[in-house]
Amino acid sequence: MGVSGSGTSHSSRSSGSDCVDLLGQSRSPVFPYFKDWKFGHGSDLKPKICITTSTSAGLEQILPWIFYHKVIGVSTFFLFVEGKAASANVSKVLETIPGVKVIFRTRELEEQQAKSRIWNETWLASFFYKPCNYELFVKQSLNMEMAIVMARDAGMDWIIHLDTDELIHPAGTREYSLRQLLSDVPGNVDMVIFPNYESSVERDDIKEPFSEVSMFKKNYDHLPKDVYFGHYKEATRGNPNYFLTYGNGKAAARIQDHLRPNGAHRWHNYMKTPNEIKLDEAAVLHYTYPKFSDLTSRRDRCGCKPTKEDVKRCFMLEFDRAAFIIASTATEEEMLRWYRERIVWADKELNLKLLRKGILTRVYAPMVIIQGLRESGTFHSVVISAMQTSVSKEHFLKSIESSNSSRAITSGVITSRKMGNSGESQATVRKFLEIEEAASHPSAIPPLSPPGLHDFHIDT
Repeated sequence: MGVSGSGTSHSSRSSGSDCVDLLGQSRSPVFPYFKDWKFGHGSDLKPKICITTSTSAGLEQILPWIFYHKVIGVSTFFLFVEGKAASANVSKVLETIPGVKVIFRTRELEEQQAKSRIWNETWLASFFYKPCNYELFVKQSLNMEMAIVMARDAGMDWIIHLDTDELIHPAGTREYSLRQLLSDVPGNVDMVIFPNYESSVERDDIKEPFSEVSMFKKNYDHLPKDVYFGHYKEATRGNPNYFLTYGNGKAAARIQDHLRPNGAHRWHNYMKTPNEIKLDEAAVLHYTYPKFSDLTSRRDRCGCKPTKEDVKRCFMLEFDRAAFIIASTATEEEMLRWYRERIVWADKELNLKLLRKGILTRVYAPMVIIQGLRESGTFHSVVISAMQTSVSKEHFLKSIESSNSSRAITSGVITSRKMGNSGESQATVRKFLEIEEAASHPSAIPPLSPPGLHDFHIDT
């Protein structure tokens, strides 16, 4: 498996080696838990792993995300939904998937969370009553607190908080299995940290990031220091930090007494300091601004003024602030130019150099798995099953079409669960899926940028 208690850790696998494992052997070892789209056979498999998320995404993003993680061994999902994810046509599909629990942001939920002990504690207090990313961070923490209770009731062994633009990459395991990876963790370990890799898109016209993006920038924790700092400026390309957004990974926690969230990136325990390890090879793949439309969609979810001072109230990370200002003030042409300069990796010579140095790496396994699920008809079967079990075919397809043209509901609005209107053909389903986030209590760990040159006083 490869783990370390602290400090840096180095991957021994060459870039793209997971692709060799996948394509060089028969496919059966790669999909050890895949039988049909319902995956209704895993109740006896250990350990039992659940993922919780807070999302407003559509089916085109959530379905591949769920079933990819089912393939690598996750059995249960707690989805706290808003916006498009809470719309009738999307939620009805999600509710038919075995192992998926959909939790709507109703007035009752907000009233219940308003009574949480978190509001009377100090570790999250610096994030309270602030807009945009801060509001989301608090909401995620409250949802994680509820998910811990649900996970315990469901008999889960491990819980992970993950956004729907992130995929677990269980590198270093023989069968590309998260279940195998966590089963090998020593019993005295409470928390497992997955360093994150950040997507490095090579085009500005990506439509399906999980199926089209294979190049990632490796985490500081998975690189030798001399390589990281020796090529820091080249890898940063004029952006504020080495990664566009966070660099402190995500974590899996063992379900146990007194477990609590510690912000979206970590877990903690009310009665002790958790014993944690950091993985040497496995990672979280973070698909960061992979589509040009992500600039405007993020802008539309925040009502802050596009000024350097005001964005500090709304966003924790520098790049998010800059992206919000550009998306709010620039023309479409100016935005595209900025996106290409800051986000798209179009310099093939630089890419090859950084790939050879190990800063960039190719990861193909998610692409192969998700394409296999798509070609097998898994996502289509889920939608058809939902149509047959919840509403009439005509009614359902019409609601899909109307939802596709609607904007996501902004955070904080209580979402209605009413059904939509009626009409249309099976082609609409195909189109929809084809196009398509008593011990001391330290403060919650926010999204943090990776180390910069100034952190170590190193010049290049």
